[in-house]
Amino acid sequence: MKLVMTLLVRDEQDILRANIDYHLAQGVDFIIATDNRSVDGTEEILREFESKGLLRYLFEESDDYNQHAWVTRMARMAKVEYGADWVINNDADEFWWPLEGNLKETFERVHWAVNVIQADRHNFVAMEESDAPFWDRMRYRERKSLNALGVPLPPKAAHRGSATVLVDQGNHSVRAMEEGVHLAQGSIEILHYPIRNYRQIENKIAKGGAAYQRNQELPESTGMTWRKLYEDLQRDSNLSGYFDDNFYDEARIASELGSGEIVLDERLFYYLSALQFGRSNPA
Repeated sequence: MKLVMTLLVRDEQDILRANIDYHLAQGVDFIIATDNRSVDGTEEILREFESKGLLRYLFEESDDYNQHAWVTRMARMAKVEYGADWVINNDADEFWWPLEGNLKETFERVHWAVNVIQADRHNFVAMEESDAPFWDRMRYRERKSLNALGVPLPPKAAHRGSATVLVDQGNHSVRAMEEGVHLAQGSIEILHYPIRNYRQIENKIAKGGAAYQRNQELPESTGMTWRKLYEDLQRDSNLSGYFDDNFYDEARIASELGSGEIVLDERLFYYLSALQFGRSNPA
């Protein structure tokens, strides 16, 4: 069974290497990555994995965040050019966590009649910046994760390899599978790290929100979270209010642990710590 992951990235150097290392250790065989105009060290990281034969690097010059088209292109390529049996369409801030075994073993166990797996997401909360990597600092997650509009986070979808698949904007669902869509849930969840520091989230919204505004294809109801935050950024010249609302100091951690709004979750911390020490199959 061949498991291929797609990645669409823009200025993700602070999290990208950990994401790739993690998913390769979890049984991903190959990665197809589209770099959309990164100006940090993102390209260099991707090129490094490409030189090892583990990744295909694509560059996307367009600046209209036409994500569904770019990910659909990669998802079809995964099947047609790389023989993928299963495809994970991923973002750099998402870590697909299997509830039993590793990712490859999980997809191998999927019933033959199922061709799409949906995975729920859990937001980890922003903590004080330091020299430590994000996975060392960010060990608490929301018990119930909502987006900036107060709506529960929609799940993400992985699918069997398909030459005709259409991946919807946001990677939340797929269409045009050869045998229709037959869903299953519950075997995988996604550990999500959307806000890692102020500079990162402002850069993401400034570029992504402007790109959505330039997009003439998607309806305005698509990407509402980014569009709203971009309007806030334009009006206030910063996102300090949004960041402060989502920042957790020690007092807030203690308070929301006590109320049950957040929980301690150190799974990724221990996993990536083990990888750093050279364990090829960390528990």
